[in-house]
Amino acid sequence: MSITLTVREYARLTTSHVAHPDLDIAQVSPTVFDWLCDLNASFSQAGAALVQVQDRRWLKLDNYVGALESPCGTRIEILPKHFEQGDCIQQSRTLLRRMIQASLNLPAREVGAASLQRFDAPLTEWVMGRFLEALDHLVKRGIRFDYHRVEEEQPYLRGQLNTVRQMRQAPSRRHQFQISHDVFLPDRPENRLLKAALGIVCKATQDPSNWRLAHELRSLFHDVPVSRDIAQDLKQWQHDRLMAHYQPVKPWVELILQQQTPLAVAGEWRGMSLLFPMERLFENYVAACLRETLASGATVSAQVSGEHLCIHRDKQVFQLRPDLVVEHNGKRWVMDTKWKRLDSEMKGKHYGLGQADFYQMFAYGHKYLGGEGDLVLIYPRRARFQDALPVFEYAPGMRLWVVPFDLELGRLVCGDAVSLPFCSSHVDGSV
Repeated sequence: MSITLTVREYARLTTSHVAHPDLDIAQVSPTVFDWLCDLNASFSQAGAALVQVQDRRWLKLDNYVGALESPCGTRIEILPKHFEQGDCIQQSRTLLRRMIQASLNLPAREVGAASLQRFDAPLTEWVMGRFLEALDHLVKRGIRFDYHRVEEEQPYLRGQLNTVRQMRQAPSRRHQFQISHDVFLPDRPENRLLKAALGIVCKATQDPSNWRLAHELRSLFHDVPVSRDIAQDLKQWQHDRLMAHYQPVKPWVELILQQQTPLAVAGEWRGMSLLFPMERLFENYVAACLRETLASGATVSAQVSGEHLCIHRDKQVFQLRPDLVVEHNGKRWVMDTKWKRLDSEMKGKHYGLGQADFYQMFAYGHKYLGGEGDLVLIYPRRARFQDALPVFEYAPGMRLWVVPFDLELGRLVCGDAVSLPFCSSHVDGSV
């Protein structure tokens, strides 16, 4: 029987007994503990860190959110560390889903009463449920078939006779015909990927309604062969008019097959595991929300890389990559997102701001704005950081604004401070 463990970023895990487990401290089995250590070693080889090993009995999670499934069946759900009051689990799950859906541009749909009752399910069940709903809708509209050329030997004529092969047959086999013909089959890259994702869902889901629907749909893909190369099949996914009804399900297929997640769990064990670096997820979420609220004609560019810090031996070195650049009517704003808690009352400690971030923004201002304009640092809004901080001035004409972003509303909160080009419906201070 599988176990589901719900924690949040930077939680501590131990094999020892925990008297009062919560979202920040929990007990895991020695098997899961060792598996996390091995998984962290593979992450470290790729330049990332999943956990911090404090000693032989304690692990501290890093800033990844999502879900992990161990080979022994234990599921670890990791939520964002943002809410402090109320039902933190349900609020965090709702926030995480909203951020993933906006960041990966997943198709949205109207939420009915039935889905609201299941909205407190873990992330993996939510992803699988949305995939099954999209697949069920696709199946009702019809699965696409394609013609495949078949060359075979039969005692009857069908299609075209291969005269060369027929003439080369031994006299004792002249009663057999060498023929080639077309067969209308569901063997397409799109259907092979759907079957692969459906196979994962059938094994991973623990929700009764998901399990029932998954096995009903699986029987409809009985004649579809298994995908031998998922990456190649994804490249061959067609987007023409006849395949338009396949498009809503594609993002969920890519998510389940772990091809589009910012970080997927690699290795022999491929359970239903989805991990997202919270810094990158926050950046993508802010960018997606800004694109919806900016005025017509304004553009948002992510990870711009046109400038370098200096030149060495006629070569540009130390590339500068701000998270976001907003442009409108010839004016430019350079922004960076930081998934960190600020405290507007900690004036003596500079509100919890990092000096290195200010040096970084100073370089952005000189290289991307020519030493004159507005720079913006964006942090998540919380109880102790409700409004934009007083402006920081690098020099006359170059200013740095530190503003909160409302995660629940998906809006930048900057009041009248930063003259960003937002729609007229968002000029009341909560952008």
